[in-house]
Amino acid sequence: MRFDVVTLFAPMFEAVTEHGITSRAIKRGLWSLNTWNPREETFDNHRTVDDRPFGGGPGMVMMAEPLARTVERIRASGNRGPVVSFAPNGKRLTDAMVREWVANARDLVLICGRYEGIDQRFLDGFVDETVSLGDFVLSGGELPAMALIDAVVRQLPGAIKELSTLDESFSTGLLDAPHYTRPEVWRGQGVPEVLLSGHHANIVRWTREKSLELTARTRADLIEKARADGKLDKADEKWLREHR
Repeated sequence: MRFDVVTLFAPMFEAVTEHGITSRAIKRGLWSLNTWNPREETFDNHRTVDDRPFGGGPGMVMMAEPLARTVERIRASGNRGPVVSFAPNGKRLTDAMVREWVANARDLVLICGRYEGIDQRFLDGFVDETVSLGDFVLSGGELPAMALIDAVVRQLPGAIKELSTLDESFSTGLLDAPHYTRPEVWRGQGVPEVLLSGHHANIVRWTREKSLELTARTRADLIEKARADGKLDKADEKWLREHR
């Protein structure tokens, strides 16, 4: 899978190319990353990529032409995938979106805005989807772009052990259950006895119930979505009735 990232700060992406799961996956040839600086598509001495907004207001706005010319170069180089930008007013990034991109094996072009925003004419003419990590503002699109890359790459076949992704948060429609490891007693706190029992069925049920408990307490909206998607069975519904 190929990512082409339009950014003024390419070195930031060493976080995903040089470290962890994403680094190992890129060395295995599972994905590739190209960074493109829109300053390379300017023609003035200052290599200007931003200007004051029409109508006044604070901050500067990224200009349409350098971004458009950069995307056109990316298209000419072979990436025909969707163009994604990042802003608080975008569609919330979800596990379902990530898995759809992986399933479709779509290359992606990621636009990392800076300053006050991006000229709307570029967004209207070149961007297929605007994505948000949540209801907060960041200094630029680089961190959301790296989050998206990490989320997508770890789902690529061969990036990590398949079983590791099958029962994590959102893959089942619910949040993940708590995890424990050695020692069995840490600072006076023990591990739940069921996890030490070796009784597989009981462990599976405990894990499911803890997942239901956490999701119902912190993300009740996911319970309703899981119900609508048919991901809750009779035992789940019984537990929820008895504990909510």
